[in-house]
Amino acid sequence: MKNLNLLSISALFLLFIAGCKGAAENLDESTATDVIATYLKTNPVYEEAKMEVGEIRFKSKNDKLELTKYKSLEEKGWVTLDLQDQKKKFLSKDSVFTYRITLTDKSKPYILKQNAAQATLRALDYVMDSEKPITMIKGDSKVARVTVSLKKEPSDFAILLKNKGTASNYLTKSYKLKYKKDSGWILVGE
Repeated sequence: MKNLNLLSISALFLLFIAGCKGAAENLDESTATDVIATYLKTNPVYEEAKMEVGEIRFKSKNDKLELTKYKSLEEKGWVTLDLQDQKKKFLSKDSVFTYRITLTDKSKPYILKQNAAQATLRALDYVMDSEKPITMIKGDSKVARVTVSLKKEPSDFAILLKNKGTASNYLTKSYKLKYKKDSGWILVGE
């Protein structure tokens, strides 16, 4: 009888240990989504565009489209355009405008890098698509590969992109997640 009790207690103990271990290490879709969303908040995925700032000359014929882009950004409050000089070419229909272009305080969150003549700005942000589910490929109990769909969210600076990017409105990225006892599931690589 004593052996039977000892055997049943040890069997229950082993089942309890195995059950606790599996519950903490199991990766479900909501946990993977939370881990990736946290990572994307600190390390956002984006496309950048370059924009000329300072004194820029525009010809009314050749640079009409470029000037229209800058005026559109001015209407939305992202830049200020100050007309410095306007010249009409002799016996020509073409005019030359010189503008001083400066970025406003409203555009500060989008500025990645800036010098006297050029600014690099975030034009497209990629955010997690809540409509498309994530795909999980589990390697073993402590490592998993998660594929997620990120959709494009263009900012007003997207009009400055030279290459409009891919034809699709989303980007597919894979992330590697690893289970650590002290911190749970963490993202370790792309």
